[in-house]
Amino acid sequence: MSKVLRKKKRSVVVTPNGRAYINASFNNLIITITNNMGDTVAWSSGGKAGFKNAKKKTTPVAAMYVAEDCGKAAVEYGITSLDVFLKGVGIGRETALRTLVECGLRLTSITDRTSLPFGGCRPRKIRRN
Repeated sequence: MSKVLRKKKRSVVVTPNGRAYINASFNNLIITITNNMGDTVAWSSGGKAGFKNAKKKTTPVAAMYVAEDCGKAAVEYGITSLDVFLKGVGIGRETALRTLVECGLRLTSITDRTSLPFGGCRPRKIRRN
């Protein structure tokens, strides 16, 4: 007989202040709330909120539902203030921020981490006639 090894459920230490990572792409919106160590406390996305196709996942309405779901879970764990890190160019970014504030969370800082290309790809060679 072999022994059955049971993994101990991982517990996350939650402090009153945390971090919110909002990834707003053209196809989806993902919000992850972590503690200051980087351990995930709550997360939500457009698909988890019940929106099926990519056109509806990126709307401000979907962003409102996603942020509300994530914000309520964070408040239940005892998080009161957030440092927000935005990434991407989706249209639900501002709506997600407003909804997090409406859930009772205080935003201490907002940082935009959207990557911008510089230099770019090498251009095509010149066509000769």
